[in-house]
Amino acid sequence: MPVPELFVAMMKEEWRIHSTIFGNLGFALFPAVIAVFAFLGSLTLPIFADVLPYDVAALLAHIIFLLMGVMVGSFGLMGREVMNRRFGQASLVAYASRSLPVSERRIFAAFLAKDTLYYILLYVLPFSIGFAAATPFISLDPGYALLAFISLTLAFLLGLALVCFLSTLYAHSVALLAGTVAVLAVVGLAASRFGVPLLPPYAFFLDPAPEPLLLSLILILIPAAVSVLFVTVEYPDRTKRFRNRFKPMAEHLNGLGSAHFIAKDALDLIRSEGGVGKVIFSFLLPLALIWVCLQVLIRFIPGIDPLVVFAVLLGVLSATIYNWLTEFDSFTSYAFLPVEVSEVIDAKLKAYALANLLPLAVLVIAAATTEWTVAFFPALAAFVSISAYTLAVTVYLCGLHPNVMLYSAGVFLRYILAISPALLLLIFASILDASYAFAALILIPAAALLLSRARKKWQTWNMPGT
Repeated sequence: MPVPELFVAMMKEEWRIHSTIFGNLGFALFPAVIAVFAFLGSLTLPIFADVLPYDVAALLAHIIFLLMGVMVGSFGLMGREVMNRRFGQASLVAYASRSLPVSERRIFAAFLAKDTLYYILLYVLPFSIGFAAATPFISLDPGYALLAFISLTLAFLLGLALVCFLSTLYAHSVALLAGTVAVLAVVGLAASRFGVPLLPPYAFFLDPAPEPLLLSLILILIPAAVSVLFVTVEYPDRTKRFRNRFKPMAEHLNGLGSAHFIAKDALDLIRSEGGVGKVIFSFLLPLALIWVCLQVLIRFIPGIDPLVVFAVLLGVLSATIYNWLTEFDSFTSYAFLPVEVSEVIDAKLKAYALANLLPLAVLVIAAATTEWTVAFFPALAAFVSISAYTLAVTVYLCGLHPNVMLYSAGVFLRYILAISPALLLLIFASILDASYAFAALILIPAAALLLSRARKKWQTWNMPGT
């Protein structure tokens, strides 16, 4: 089967998976929501230009799209689990090499091309259209919209290609991954000392010259080519043996209630493919990018308390741990047991609370290794409150299926509208005085109320197609 035919089949398959859940209109409107928010956000640029110059706002936008590419590019790490656990009874094109005379490389090349176009149409193009619509109102040359589309696409592809490359290495050897990351870190530091931009797409946006464009293409095409050449989609059968840790673990967790469910989630996460990789690519790497952003913002926004802002963003990011706990699980696997949806949700929440010790430890380390320790307790209050509230909004809107439900235009819009005001108010208040971050504690009762309603809401709901 030629790559173009595989590509078309995968595009149709991706659309059908999402449109089956939300309906064609509900999913088709998702890019429109992105465009509207990009338009509204662009209109605010002149208002905050004194504290957030246009070039800094552009840097943040490029980092965000780099991060999106990082999230999308983890197929090499997660592919085996996605196929075996979530779609075990489905015949996906990406697993066609099992039954058809189609090579792994051809399948992955088509998959990479599909993800590139699909998510550019889903995220980058709508964002650029929203920005373009706002340029007449903020006295910017509309040509910047085309330039932004090109550079943001490059940033997205850079993140996607880099993580495809790293996760492909991880699938072959953890030692190889560690060595490659160390080499890349050294090369990056050396390049920065010689004036080579660490984010070439952003450099191209500031100065659309051939050099940063060529460097961006090199950094995208070489890792992508290596990923295609050495991809592992057809995984060899291996017999895995584990000690029976379920009962001992459940006994240790007995005091929490829902011990057996929590033990199951813990074992699923530990024994899943790329368990450590999930932490690196889905949490620590995005967190490192957030840290870099804060180092930039400190220079331009006077009075900002980096630890409080870091704690707020850490709280939002930590809510993705709930996505890990539900990513490959479905209530249908419990359907033949005397178990209610609310019981499963409660267990996920308790497992989330335990896993949330990881971001808490990150916050403690960040405070201990910087000069920002004076704001630790306000930052801690902000982290706990935002984490609880974001989790509650996620559970209320998405139930046990956040990884797919957030692609519904209506759900995504409500998610943004529920979370954004609290985040912005908290960040701006902390600029005036870090102690204002304690006000975030009022979000905890709101989170409790949302979780109570979520248990009732999802008790009788079944995900389409399950």
